[in-house]
Amino acid sequence: MGSTPLIQVDHLTKRYETSADATPVLKDISLTINSGEFVAIMGPSGSGKSTFMNILGCLDTPTDGKYTLNNRDVSQMNVDELAQLRNQTIGFVFQGFNLLKRVAAVDNVALPLLYAGIGKAERNQRATELLEQTGLGRFTQSLPNQLSGGQQQRVAIARALANQPKLILADEPTGNLDTQTGSEVMDIFTRLNKEQGITIILVTHEADIAHYAHRLVKFVDGKIVHDGGVQAA
Repeated sequence: MGSTPLIQVDHLTKRYETSADATPVLKDISLTINSGEFVAIMGPSGSGKSTFMNILGCLDTPTDGKYTLNNRDVSQMNVDELAQLRNQTIGFVFQGFNLLKRVAAVDNVALPLLYAGIGKAERNQRATELLEQTGLGRFTQSLPNQLSGGQQQRVAIARALANQPKLILADEPTGNLDTQTGSEVMDIFTRLNKEQGITIILVTHEADIAHYAHRLVKFVDGKIVHDGGVQAA
């Protein structure tokens, strides 16, 4: 496991209400995640874990406190800078796959490369290689509705890897999958973490999914109540 901080969160607070004295969704969160870690985040609905993941993913900004990602102070970035950092550093995997329905698998995977300004030939080559790595080499031209849920999630993982991210944020990635398919998807995350050293942060409600991680962070009422071994899941 790496010892270099990839994520540093210091006294982070988040409020959505306009009132300054409104109860914050996140309350004075401080956390360090090193490069190469595999972290599961758990907590009941409304605990703040989704808000925290949105901030980590540069989809939202803190009200107070500091967030440093890959040695860059995210807290002070504007919208364009956040978008660039997302595209260069982070891969996202969602419960609902979030694939373009009328676009072939290879073009779904290539989408982040298009946003990054990569030429078509290189995009297609890279996307095809990633589909092969995730076991979908025969399905490059398949539309999402021609694929099973597990296959769609593999496409989503391949897309998350397109720009060779340092960090993958996975929000309930097995939530729409059966147990066997979910295990297969988690095996891919495990391999990416172990063999490529990609930092994985995973939100899940399922204790058995959390056990794939090396570290568990639990949120309750906007605070971290556990940060340590996964056995506490």
